[in-house]
Amino acid sequence: MAIGTAGYTAMLCVNAVRDHGTAPEDGPVLVTGSAGGVGSIAIMLLAKLGYSVTASTGRPETASYLKTLGALDIIARDELARKSKPLEKEIWAAVVDSVGSTTLGTALAQTKYNGVIAACGLAAGLDMPTTVLPFILRNVRLQGCDSVMAPMNLRERAWDDLASLLDTSLLSEVYRIEPMSNIESLASAILRGEIKGRVVIDVNA
Repeated sequence: MAIGTAGYTAMLCVNAVRDHGTAPEDGPVLVTGSAGGVGSIAIMLLAKLGYSVTASTGRPETASYLKTLGALDIIARDELARKSKPLEKEIWAAVVDSVGSTTLGTALAQTKYNGVIAACGLAAGLDMPTTVLPFILRNVRLQGCDSVMAPMNLRERAWDDLASLLDTSLLSEVYRIEPMSNIESLASAILRGEIKGRVVIDVNA
């Protein structure tokens, strides 16, 4: 459960980046929502595969944690969560995005020619303020990553890849175990954005 749906989704996103043909030498990969469950494991996987990972977070206090997982650079959430120009400086070879909204719009505007964005979440909202320019001028692909309806071959591949790529000793940095009796306070902390990584609930405690 330390891996859970979040880790499985992260692997689907990383595989979407690899299947697009994006290689580590193509440039940095941005991970948004990086201190969350999907983001944390995506950083670990991408770093293991040799990609240069930039982690976006709204919590500066998580920088050391994110670098422990393999992020080389940290950028503030506010640098992305804003109204963007239709096209901006090309920075990212690929993006793993669990945030959506203006963050996704800015990431699209900054993705390099023939880059890919693996989108799997909407933490900041359902909207996506952007234009067609990244798609028709830079050949950018926006690839949805769905963990619920994914066919069995993608599921099996993802779990096989997690088994071979995930550093289980480092995984201990990503989760903590809490008793069921703490559910209410944990839920409030999640809504306040105070939880990093994952929380595994001990249903017997």
